[in-house]
Amino acid sequence: MKSRVLASLFVTLMLALFFAGCKSDADELRTGKARAASTENDQQESGEEQGQFDEMITIKVFSNLPDRKNGQGLVEQILIDEYMAQHQNINIEVEALEEEAYKTKFKAYAMYEMPDVVSIWGQPSFLDEISDAGVLARLNLSDYEDYGFIPGSLEGFQKDGKLYGLPRNTDIMLFYYNQRMFQDNSWKVPQTYDELLELCKSVREKAIAPVAMAGGDGWPLACFLTDLLVKVAGTDYAGLVKNAVRTGDFTAQEFVRAAGILTDSVKAGMFQDGYDTQDYGTAMNLFTSGQAAMYYMGSWDCSMALNESIDAEIRDNIRAFTMPVVKDGAGGANDIAVWNGGGYAVSANSEVKAEAVRFLNYMYQPDKLSKYGWENGVGMSAQDQSAYLTGEEPGLQKQVVNILKHASSVSGTPVNDCGPSQFKNAIENEIQDMSNGSISIEDFFADIGKACK
Repeated sequence: MKSRVLASLFVTLMLALFFAGCKSDADELRTGKARAASTENDQQESGEEQGQFDEMITIKVFSNLPDRKNGQGLVEQILIDEYMAQHQNINIEVEALEEEAYKTKFKAYAMYEMPDVVSIWGQPSFLDEISDAGVLARLNLSDYEDYGFIPGSLEGFQKDGKLYGLPRNTDIMLFYYNQRMFQDNSWKVPQTYDELLELCKSVREKAIAPVAMAGGDGWPLACFLTDLLVKVAGTDYAGLVKNAVRTGDFTAQEFVRAAGILTDSVKAGMFQDGYDTQDYGTAMNLFTSGQAAMYYMGSWDCSMALNESIDAEIRDNIRAFTMPVVKDGAGGANDIAVWNGGGYAVSANSEVKAEAVRFLNYMYQPDKLSKYGWENGVGMSAQDQSAYLTGEEPGLQKQVVNILKHASSVSGTPVNDCGPSQFKNAIENEIQDMSNGSISIEDFFADIGKACK
């Protein structure tokens, strides 16, 4: 979680990194490249010392990116293939699952034998327990001083001053929309939440789903609630949630109001029918097939604009806006839901730990993960990407950069990830029933409050 001061500092530093002069960006990048080249030379020399006829080393990668042809999964696979091509005695095996299945199997692996390199999240609900359990290898923080990480982005991946993983993304919650569909129907991008509700009503009248929501997965609804809390509480969001998790008391009027807006939105037909049982892939498909006018998800899905499996008429017209302002809310248009999300770590008990760390460091060289991510339209990195801006990026990519450029404050960790794992489970397992009115708002907050204790 970030305080008001840290949130403002985060935005200031992000903008400085992304929009500083190209010369200084290039100089910093060259410094990182020099270090990366030195690292690679060390690896090659080490390989020569070991000899060409050493046994093959297998690194097992466990990933939450099953789509290996688009987006982050494609970038991850490019780096894996590239590394194996440069290191003939290295074989990298990948097991990739959708996020919810991934997290379930991760828990099983944590009890027995964890793969060598794994996807993780730099949030208390995930990192605290597994770092305490000794599952992840400790990394040397000083090794990454010139890797171009945005100031503050490593904080969520540390506990008690020790670094256990590296962040991949800077995540922004967005409403993606079909620009052509909006133009054809004379729909306007909403500036207020009331306008969003009116828009959804107009969309439904055309027999089109207004907002595709992956409600069955739980966490997208929790992110939506976070977004609403930011608009209701403004820069007090972080302190409000921190205090509620600490005390188990979620009776503050900001929580009640945000939850009420969510339930009212469901009653008004904002989401597709059956939203509370449908998963990530189903929601995205509704939008990319033209069956939904909008799609609520994070900036990591910006790669839709480059995904050739999506019809060009839709792909080329994908744009985005952030949560509109709520009447009488303390949050402004540019107070937005942003945090540093997923990343990677190495297993503490890996039999090839040294080689796994070398592979991890290779991925994060300044001209690798961050650069390839930008070139493939995969949202915003946790590393400085300013040297890679060409001006020729898809309209969606430029728009998301501009959203971050104009941010007044950022939320930090979404509400569902701010407490222990039982708290996260309680929110994500019950928010569907709260949103559709099956349980009351009061009972929902009482239940998640108990899970904090």
